[in-house]
Amino acid sequence: MKQLVLVFIGGGFGSIARYALSKFFNNDTSGIPYGTLIANVLGSLLIGFILGFVAKTETLNTNQTLLLATGFCGGFTTFSTFAYENHMFLKSGDFMNFFLYTIGSFIIGFAAVFLGMFLVKFI
Repeated sequence: MKQLVLVFIGGGFGSIARYALSKFFNNDTSGIPYGTLIANVLGSLLIGFILGFVAKTETLNTNQTLLLATGFCGGFTTFSTFAYENHMFLKSGDFMNFFLYTIGSFIIGFAAVFLGMFLVKFI
């Protein structure tokens, strides 16, 4: 039960952080929902760093890892919002932003996970 509460708390804080980024960076003039993109890239970097740190140092216990990686990063990143925003691009016929946002999210997201894992080597 304690582990569920830790995931719940981390997820709540992650969701609040994602909401704040979306309110600040998403706007109708740019076309691309940068807030979601930033949240997904930062979340990918953070989870790569956290899990790389755990693998290297074993200084975080299971509960701390659940709070940070599963909870916070899980609440902070969002595939459902990403999917919805892409649906809206397709629905409006904005194929260029659909392509840029989708490919950019995958490539930068994967690169961020690898970067996070790589950065742990310097700790």
